[in-house]
Amino acid sequence: MTDIKITIIDRDGVSHEIDAPTDMNMNLMEVVRSYELAPEGTIGICGGMAMCASCQCYVLSDTELPEMGDDEEAMLSEAFNVKDNSRLGCQLHITEDMDGLEVELAPEEL
Repeated sequence: MTDIKITIIDRDGVSHEIDAPTDMNMNLMEVVRSYELAPEGTIGICGGMAMCASCQCYVLSDTELPEMGDDEEAMLSEAFNVKDNSRLGCQLHITEDMDGLEVELAPEEL
């Protein structure tokens, strides 16, 4: 089992350094949910289908990530609080290349 270190800043500004498994086909949104870093029902509302932007995060590190797909790009074009470094956590599958990734969860859309 190979774990990588990821730093996630929650919506209260608290930084969490967590171990994320690379062998379970998890995405960043699922990792946030499994560590309960966002209140239940406020992240991953669409189930990881790139249809709600509730898992939007800001990438703070220079970690190389996969290119943004059309669905992710379309969803972010309609979302609130979008920045140049915005990504959808549900579209970022955890791989060994992401070791050292640092992200901040975007504010909840009300």
